[in-house]
Amino acid sequence: MKMYLFSLGAGLLVGVIYSLLNVRSPAPPLVALIGLLGILVGEQIIPVGKQMLAGSAFTLAWQHAKSASHIFGPLPGRHADTDAAASTKTSETST
Repeated sequence: MKMYLFSLGAGLLVGVIYSLLNVRSPAPPLVALIGLLGILVGEQIIPVGKQMLAGSAFTLAWQHAKSASHIFGPLPGRHADTDAAASTKTSETST
């Protein structure tokens, strides 16, 4: 239940910010995409910050928190070799 209340609160906050910026919902595509990017980057501030407070450099903290994979997701081609190998092993074992 707490998660739903936080989600509602975040939505209300975004609605107030949209109103202050005179942006109407649904937001224009570019504004909405930049907002989503801000959400993704903002989610990484705490994990990366914790790593940096523990003494890690920014790049090491970024890697340890797996921020790039969270923000960008699985990129095309990055996992293509492992996916192809897994499907080959599956087809070999089933025959």
